Amino acid sequence: MSKLTEMAIKKAKPEAKAYKMADGGGMYLLVQPTGSKWWRLKYRIGGKEKMLSIGVYPDVTLSEARDRREQARKLLANGGDPSAIKQATKQEKQKTIQIAENSFKNLAAELHKIKSPMWTAGHAKQWQGNMEKYAMPVIGDRPITEIEPMEIVGIMRTVEASGTFETRDRLLQTISTVFKYAIATGRAKYNPAEIRMALVDRPKVEHFPCITTEEAPAFLRALTTYQNKAKVSPIAIAALRLLMLTATRTSEVRFSKWADFNLEEKCWVIPAEQTGRKGKGDRRKEHAVPLSDQVVKILRDLYPITGQGEYVFPNRNTSGRVISENTILKIIETIGYKGKMTGHGFRSLARTVLGDMGHRWEVLEAMLSHAVENQTAAAYVRTSYFGERRDIMQQWADYLDKVEAGADVIPLRA
Repeated sequence: MSKLTEMAIKKAKPEAKAYKMADGGGMYLLVQPTGSKWWRLKYRIGGKEKMLSIGVYPDVTLSEARDRREQARKLLANGGDPSAIKQATKQEKQKTIQIAENSFKNLAAELHKIKSPMWTAGHAKQWQGNMEKYAMPVIGDRPITEIEPMEIVGIMRTVEASGTFETRDRLLQTISTVFKYAIATGRAKYNPAEIRMALVDRPKVEHFPCITTEEAPAFLRALTTYQNKAKVSPIAIAALRLLMLTATRTSEVRFSKWADFNLEEKCWVIPAEQTGRKGKGDRRKEHAVPLSDQVVKILRDLYPITGQGEYVFPNRNTSGRVISENTILKIIETIGYKGKMTGHGFRSLARTVLGDMGHRWEVLEAMLSHAVENQTAAAYVRTSYFGERRDIMQQWADYLDKVEAGADVIPLRA
């Protein structure tokens, strides 16, 4: 039997029925009516005749087909079954592909792609960053169904060791969400991230010291007594008073500019880009603060002193800079409230007093310029409630005056 040649293979034309062109050693080229040409190898093992597909011409050339035939014959000589080995290799390859498709990393990527359009850019970046830093190096390439709870615990222990417990809890929630997604899409049956009971408790947060409402009268009188002394900086006192009366942040007061205030309209607009503003990127928003009559008077009295410059509270020793972050704290300490009160404490005090008066929580959150994380609540809070907050700010200022004067103030439900 003569062997095949490249020329003979190329000239082979399709016929009504498939036909074989033998090359010897059990190998032949099967020419289909469609014109396609398949390499086949016929062999016997264990008394049974079997057939092995070894490629399609011209993707597999004549010489390559002969090499594959010889490899198959060597396997047969050693007791192997070429067809069974090929099938096992194919199954293993499919299993590897399936594992890769159902890896934690791939499912996390799927979920991120689905959910990220509904997230802020900052949240999407943080979600991905924490996963890549802590989770992916440990379980990223693992099949979703083979990950064990102790592996998740190990990841959480790593984060705990850095002392970032907020990151730990956020990451655990993210990992758990990936498993819930896998369960929902039929690629997992249980969630190994339900391991919170195995985690240490978060350390208690030490809140900023803040006086109680019962301590407020004595504090306010001590402040006025100090203010009336000689050589007390009117700039520092005005900054503390503004901080107290507006319930803003210390940095927002320190870096405030005269251009941000409209005393006629009794409004202070803190720009989104101002130093010290909370939030990142598009989550930083400007914050409009209504001004009470008391605040307007403080600023009008201060204008002749600092109104020729850019900043409301400039540093007296360094041109172009603002008062130190310790300026307000130093006054509080000087009047005897070290460790009992801070600049941030005025926000807590205002929130407590105004809450007791019955004002709505969403209005008070807007007053404090707090971001509303809950999506349902955020959708509800579509306004800054400026008009309502204007009345609240005046009530707060009047309350402080009456308390300092010694009047019995009975909070009225709003």
